[in-house]
Amino acid sequence: MPPVVISPCAACKILRRRCAEKCVLAPYFPPTEPAKFTIAHRVFGASNIIKFLQELPESQRADAVSSMVYEASARIRDPVYGCAGAICHLQKQVNELQAQLAKAQAELVNMQCQQANLVALLCMEMAQSPQQLSEQSVDNFISTPQSYQSNPCFVDDSNNLGPLWEPLWT
Repeated sequence: MPPVVISPCAACKILRRRCAEKCVLAPYFPPTEPAKFTIAHRVFGASNIIKFLQELPESQRADAVSSMVYEASARIRDPVYGCAGAICHLQKQVNELQAQLAKAQAELVNMQCQQANLVALLCMEMAQSPQQLSEQSVDNFISTPQSYQSNPCFVDDSNNLGPLWEPLWT
C-alpha cells in the first residue's frame, strides 16, 4: 500500500516547511484557507502565533485563532486603531440609532395624545349637543369609514366617556 500524502496545513505551506504530524497550526489553518494564516502571520508573526497557541488549552485555541485573525484583519484595515476603531464606529452607530428610536417613540406618543384629544373633543361635542347635529353632518361622518372605525369612543346611552380614557391609563 502506498503511503498517504497529506497536504500540509496553510501555515506550513506559506512558511515553506514540512508539516509535522502534530503541527500545532494544522487544526486551525487548513490548506483550503491560506488567507487566514497570511493575515494573522502578517500582524503577529508565526513564532508568536505558535507560542500563544502552545500556552493555551486545546479547548480555547480555535477561539484564539479566530480572534487573532479578526484582530489582524482589523489592524490591516486600520493600522492606527485596529479593532478598537471598528468598535468605536459601531458604538457611534448604536448611539445614533438609539437617538432615532427615541425620537420616533416620542413622535408616536405625541400623535397618540393628539388622537386621544381629538377623539375626546369629538365625543364631548356629540354628547353635549346631539340635537344640534344636523342629519347631513352625521351622514358625512358615517360615510367616511376611517373616521369612525378607528375611533374607539362613542358616547353610550349614559353619556359615559370611560372607553375613551382607558388607553391613557393602560
